[in-house]
Amino acid sequence: MISRWKTVAERLERETYALYLAYRDPRTPWYAKAFAALVVAHTLSPIDLIPDFIPVLGYLDDLIITPLGIWLSFKMIPCEVIADARRRAGEAAEEGKINSRLGLAIVLSIWAIGAVIMISVLTQIWKK
Repeated sequence: MISRWKTVAERLERETYALYLAYRDPRTPWYAKAFAALVVAHTLSPIDLIPDFIPVLGYLDDLIITPLGIWLSFKMIPCEVIADARRRAGEAAEEGKINSRLGLAIVLSIWAIGAVIMISVLTQIWKK
């Protein structure tokens, strides 16, 4: 059972990396890039939408939202782009080159931008 979960987790990691590669491909439409960026950021974010300590619901985003987001993203991206991205992700996984530092940088950037926007809005509200 543990080996099955490990296989599923590795596949999810490879699919997330493939989605990241497809996001960067110029053949991917802008709306698919926007949605894929949100899915990758959510998947790699150290902050869950629903904290894991909440029974059952805490794992919903990990078990349902992430795979569903990846699936929907791939539906928006041309098939040839997905095939190329999956091939490259598979090669990277075999070589041990899937690195989450870049993903972490993306997530931190998105959180920083969100914080700046929130501070700006709150500052405008408090000035009134």
